[in-house]
Amino acid sequence: MATEGGTRRLAAVDEAARALGLFAGQKAADALALVPNLATFDHDPAADRAALEALCDWCVRFSPAVAIDGRDGLFLDITGTDHLWGGEAAMLVDLAARLARWGVPARAAIADTAGAAWALARHGDDLSIAPPGQQRAAIQDLPVAALRLEDAAEAQLPRLGLHRVGQLLALPRAQLAKRFGLATTRRLDQALGLAAEALTFRRPASPWFDRLAFLEPISAPEDLARAAGDALALICRRLEAEGRGAKRFEVTFHRLDGRAYPARAGLARIGRDAARLTRLIVPKLDTIDPGFGIEVVTVRAAAVEPMAPAQDRLDADADASLDATLAPLVDRLVNRLGETRVWRADPHASHVPERSVARVAPLDPPSALAGWDPDRPRPVRLFKRPEAITALAKVPDDPPIQFTWRGRSHRVRRAEGPERIGQEWWRAGVGQTDTGPGKIRDYYRVEDDAGGRFWIYRQGLFDGDDAPKWWIHGLFG
Repeated sequence: MATEGGTRRLAAVDEAARALGLFAGQKAADALALVPNLATFDHDPAADRAALEALCDWCVRFSPAVAIDGRDGLFLDITGTDHLWGGEAAMLVDLAARLARWGVPARAAIADTAGAAWALARHGDDLSIAPPGQQRAAIQDLPVAALRLEDAAEAQLPRLGLHRVGQLLALPRAQLAKRFGLATTRRLDQALGLAAEALTFRRPASPWFDRLAFLEPISAPEDLARAAGDALALICRRLEAEGRGAKRFEVTFHRLDGRAYPARAGLARIGRDAARLTRLIVPKLDTIDPGFGIEVVTVRAAAVEPMAPAQDRLDADADASLDATLAPLVDRLVNRLGETRVWRADPHASHVPERSVARVAPLDPPSALAGWDPDRPRPVRLFKRPEAITALAKVPDDPPIQFTWRGRSHRVRRAEGPERIGQEWWRAGVGQTDTGPGKIRDYYRVEDDAGGRFWIYRQGLFDGDDAPKWWIHGLFG
C-alpha cells in the first residue's frame, strides 16, 4: 500500500486479490471492507526498481538490448536472436516459463513495434505473437487503453463511444488530432510502425551477440573454459564472415538461479582470434561461482570495426609483425593489470611540462604532432609534483653550482640553460593568480659529480616582491 494525498491506496495487487475484486489505486478502507483478512505491505518503490533492474539484467540471456518500461515492464529487442531458441514462439514460451518457475507473474507478447507488443502483452491474449507487418489487425480489437494514451484522452474516448483501437483507426486523422491531440495520433503511428519510438536500453543495442545453451548444467572449471572458447568461436566466425573485428568481448555465465557472471577481455587492436581471446578470458574464470550449475553462456562483442583479412608473411626470416608479437603481450598486460595501468606517453600541444604529455593506449596510432623538440630534451622521469630544493649560484641569474635535495648535497659539474617557460594564460581555467612574474620558470639541465642528471628550475624573478625559489622537476636517464 502507498499513501497518496493523505489517503492509503493499494499500489499493486496479485492475482488472488484481483479475483476478489480488488485493483490497484483502490482505497485501502474499501479493500478491507471487501476482504477483512487482506494481507498488505508498504510499497517500497526503490526496492521495486532494483528488482526490475535485476530482471532487466537477467534478460540479457534473451537479448543484448533490454529497456525498462515504466514501473513494471520491459522491452526486449529480439531482432536476430530468436533463432537461438528455434523461433519466436519457443523463445516466448521459454521466457514465460522461467519467470513462472521463479514466482514472477508476467505477461508477454511479440510484435514488430514496441507499441503493438505493449498493447498485446497488457490487453491481449498472453503469449500473443503478431505476424510480421500485421500489427494493425493484431491490435484493432483491443481497448483504447492499449495505446498508452494520455490520461485525459483515455478517459474521454469511451464517453464518446470509442472503445476499441479499430474505431480510432477508422476516424480521419486530422479530426482525431484536432479533438484529442497529436499525442494520440503519434501513439497510433508508433504502434503501427509509421513513427519511430526511442527506447533507452540498459546497455547499447548490438547485433554482435550469440548464445550457447546446455542440456545439462555445467560447473567444472574445464567445462567453463571450454564453453567460453566455444562461445567466442561463434562470435568470431560471424565477425570474420562480415569482414569485421572487435576490441571488447564479454562472456556471461548464467546460473540456474538467474544470477549472471560476466568475464570481459579487451584487445589493443581490433581482432577476432577466438583462441587468443580464450587465453585472456580463462584466467578470469576463477571469479565465476557456478552454484548449482551454468545453463546458458552468452557472448557479446563491442567496438566492432571493419577489419581487413591478414596474410601470413612469405619471408620466414623477416621480423614478425607488430600484431603477432607486441599486441598479444599488451593484451595480457592490460587484461591482468587494467587499462589505466598500461599506457604510452604521447606529445601534447603544450610547452608547460606537466601538460605536454598525454596518456594513450599502447598501440594507438601515433600523435599528429611531430614529437618533442630535440633541442629541448625532457627528462625520462617527470615528477607528479615538483620537489623543493635549496640552491647556490654565483650570481642571481646564473645556474646553480650546488643544490640540496632530500637532505643530500649535489655539486654541479655541468649545466645547460636556462629555458624560460611561462604559464599559458590563454587556457580556460587559468586565473590571474596563476600567471605573472612570480610564475615564470627558468629550467636548467644539470649534472652532478656522480654523473646524475637533473631537471631543476628557478621560479620567479629577482626584481619581484618574493624571492625566487628552486625546485626539481625530473630526472634524466
